[in-house]
Amino acid sequence: MKRLAIPVAILALALAGCGGSDSTPTTPSNLTVFTVQMLPSAEVPPVTNAENVARGTAVITVHKDTNQIDMQVSVNSFPAGSTLTNAHIHNGAAGVPAGVFVGMGLTTFPSLASGSAAFSNTVTATADQVSQILANPAGFYFNVHTQANGGGVMRGQLK
Repeated sequence: MKRLAIPVAILALALAGCGGSDSTPTTPSNLTVFTVQMLPSAEVPPVTNAENVARGTAVITVHKDTNQIDMQVSVNSFPAGSTLTNAHIHNGAAGVPAGVFVGMGLTTFPSLASGSAAFSNTVTATADQVSQILANPAGFYFNVHTQANGGGVMRGQLK
């Protein structure tokens, strides 16, 4: 039994050394991920009504090889009675309003009954749209619209 214990111990140590890695996971080269912090104060003009306390985060993942864009959005701190109506990427620098560049493609949005919501979708953009976003992400912003703030309730630049 002693003869078996030594090889088993050596094997266990060898396997333990192979079990993990200290390196940070990397994003595949065909993906670019933008985490966008959205605030009502970043809208143009800044939101000053009761929805000015809302906050949100959008994670925008651009797939360079397929021209798909994943949009995952979470919003919170909305006052009672708020209703989401739209969300999308615009081509405009900070402080500049601009038209929709890539729509989110949703026709319905979740309820804000609790003041918070999360929603997501994947859309296919053109190769030109993807190239423009990747060449100058700070020249684009993501925003969310509500019934009370049709021009946008919160926004943040892609960075």
